Amino acid sequence: MTTSTTDTKPAAHVDHLRFHRPHAHLAPTFGNDKFALRAEAFARFFGTPTFLGAQTLIVVLWVCLNVSGVTHFDVYPFILLNLAFSLQSAYAAPLILLAQTRQAARDKAQSDADAQHREALAVANSERQAQAAQNTAQLMELLEQNTRLTQMTKELTERIEGLTSEMHQHFVRKT
Repeated sequence: MTTSTTDTKPAAHVDHLRFHRPHAHLAPTFGNDKFALRAEAFARFFGTPTFLGAQTLIVVLWVCLNVSGVTHFDVYPFILLNLAFSLQSAYAAPLILLAQTRQAARDKAQSDADAQHREALAVANSERQAQAAQNTAQLMELLEQNTRLTQMTKELTERIEGLTSEMHQHFVRKT
């Protein structure tokens, strides 16, 4: 009969984010300083309905004011408006591309960390299955031993009963 020492081992605290911590520096897109946080917020703002609505409203007002003759600061073909769009795209495109590049790096790091976590879970599961198989084998061995002992007990009980009967018959005849 063997006993396992792993059955009494206390459960250790498991850090479930252990594979993600090495990639924590990738969390902010542009860094942690004030400029970086504002640049990321600005890059995120470009794709929002609020930005698109506000830009559309500004363009419509710009064109209406200049076409209707209320003001003439940028007459048709709206060179100043085109210059404003060019300036906006000159700043927006690099910010958006940088944000996409950093997001791709974060996604890859997250994917790698998840793969490592899944691998660790698979190893732990294999270890648990091996331990369960070992425990099952031990239980089967104990059951077999118990069956043999029960059989031996039965045989000895039958033998004692037979001897007792013989002795009883022997003493009953003599008296």
